[in-house]
Amino acid sequence: MPTDAALPLYPEIEPYETGMLPVGSGHTLYWEQSGNPEGVPVVFLHGGPGSGASPTHRRFFDSEAYRIVVFDQRGAGRSTPLGSLTDNTTAHLIADLEALRRHLGIARWLVFGGSWGSTLALAYGVAHPASCLGFVLRGIFLGRRAEIDWFLNGIRTVFPENWRKFAEFLPAEERGNLLAGYYRRLVDPDPAVHMPAARSWSTYEGSCSTLQPNPSLVGSFAEERHALGMARIEAHYFRHDCFIDGEVLLRRVELIRQLPAVIVQGRYDMVCPVVTADALAQAWPEADYRIVPDAGHSAMEPGIAAALVEATRGMQEKLPVKDE
Repeated sequence: MPTDAALPLYPEIEPYETGMLPVGSGHTLYWEQSGNPEGVPVVFLHGGPGSGASPTHRRFFDSEAYRIVVFDQRGAGRSTPLGSLTDNTTAHLIADLEALRRHLGIARWLVFGGSWGSTLALAYGVAHPASCLGFVLRGIFLGRRAEIDWFLNGIRTVFPENWRKFAEFLPAEERGNLLAGYYRRLVDPDPAVHMPAARSWSTYEGSCSTLQPNPSLVGSFAEERHALGMARIEAHYFRHDCFIDGEVLLRRVELIRQLPAVIVQGRYDMVCPVVTADALAQAWPEADYRIVPDAGHSAMEPGIAAALVEATRGMQEKLPVKDE
């Protein structure tokens, strides 16, 4: 698979402004702005929950056309404290998005999110439709129990060797409930307990995220901050059905159907299978639904990356630069 440099993304850029925003309960969010300060505002919502954002994520957007806001959600990436589960729910993340929007003086923004980021984008959009210009969504996930069960167990029908390694991290007597076994270790304060569990969870997800094997991506999933933030926070959210009702979320899409939207989905996405994107497209027939025929889950799949760049390029022609 191509490296980041070979992907069909815009050139690398650096932020023109960064900051840390306190949002309560001890949480402080890392945020950054890059691109054109007078451009169309867009906010990037990373996946996981808990995976954090990276410099590559700025590159889905034309820096001359967009005011690019990237931030790390509670407990993730450069936000502090890393891996904190205190007051870390979907409702809190929605409130954080509104706090960041107001802090940056943005009236409305395009909302871009993949995987868990698509869940948060939809939940935020139906809660605050007046704050949104439109949506670019990828690898759709709605947080429903069947989707969580698929991640924890169903993937073994396609990646049995990856799942076996994931399951066999736990003692045999705990493998009947992988989520409980992992959660108990992930919340243990001892790094000697929680870090091996975090790496096992995170590399399992990374190893199932691409159509073709991608050792460099799997390696990035094993990096300590990424692994701990994502594994601990994902397990926390999964234990609580992501603090949302995915069926209600689908019905509430009615509140944002008038806004432009693009849905990008890999045909062979094994982390968030296409059936969920199809359900969203049925609930949102006005959305531009694009299935990438030769891709899995990761935004770093060449076909997915190209479709996302095409989507943001198309959006910049539809959206006002100045939002009065």
